[in-house]
This record gives sequence, C-alpha cells and structure tokens, in this order.
Amino acid sequence: MKIRYLSVVAASLLVAACSSGPEENANVGGTGGQATGTSMNAPVPGSPEDFIAKAKDRVFFALDRSDLDESAVKSLMGQVAWLKQYPTTKITIEGHADERGTREYNLALGERRANAVKQFMQAQGVAAARISTVSYGKERPAVVGSNEYAWSQNRRAVTVVAK
Repeated sequence: MKIRYLSVVAASLLVAACSSGPEENANVGGTGGQATGTSMNAPVPGSPEDFIAKAKDRVFFALDRSDLDESAVKSLMGQVAWLKQYPTTKITIEGHADERGTREYNLALGERRANAVKQFMQAQGVAAARISTVSYGKERPAVVGSNEYAWSQNRRAVTVVAK
C-alpha cells in the first residue's frame, strides 16, 4: 500500500513539474525560452517593470506646488539616464494632486506638475516627441485617506513607460 501511495505522489509531482505551458517558458531570461543565467524574477531590460526597478517612476511635490525640489531632481536624473539608454521608448507623465481643492484646481495643478517634469526631461536631452502628459488631478489617489501621509503620497507625477 505504501509503495502504491508513494508512486501516485511521485507521478503527481512529475506531472506538476512538467506542466508549464509555452507562454510560461517563452520569456525565461527574456530570450524566447533560452535561459541566460539571470533571475526569472528580474524584469526584462527596457520594459516598464525595468524602468520602475531601476529609475523609480514618481516624484513628489509640496502642497500647492509644481516646482521640483532636490529629491525630485535626483529621481528624475535616474529616469533621464534610463530613457537615454532606451532612446526609442515613449513615456506619459501623469500629474496628480491630493483630495483637497476643487476638481478644476487639482486638474490644473496636476497639469503643471506633469509639465514641470516634461520640461526638466527635455532640458536634459529627452526628445519632446517621446513625452506626453496627462493630468488626473485628485481622481486617481495612490493612497486613500484624509491625512498628511495620504496627501503627501498623492501630490505626485508618475512617469509611465509605454508598452
């Protein structure tokens, strides 16, 4: 009886180990199924996930401000370096605001924030044709809440790499 049970368990494990489909194997190492020695969890170079992992995708702003502080400039320099490494990649910069203020005010503020990031990137040599902007104002909060932490996380510009 024990041998029969062990045989069933072993067969189940063997079937489970061999059950990955072609779509799961197609991107191993990013080379169409050929392993490259890189981690299976590492993002594909040049992908949106790679951008987030290497360059970070957002900068934050002070209350009712759209100017870039030292921390934002440092983050944006990382984004610019990544974009220069992948010169055909296009991006959208999303401007956001916290929940305070009218819808119209926050849409305008989000637009100013997105444009501040775009202008900075253009000044660093990223072609304007690669950059589009959109403002979501307060419509897409990153953190839901009515407190200083939530507000500080929602006053942002997010750079999204086109897929």
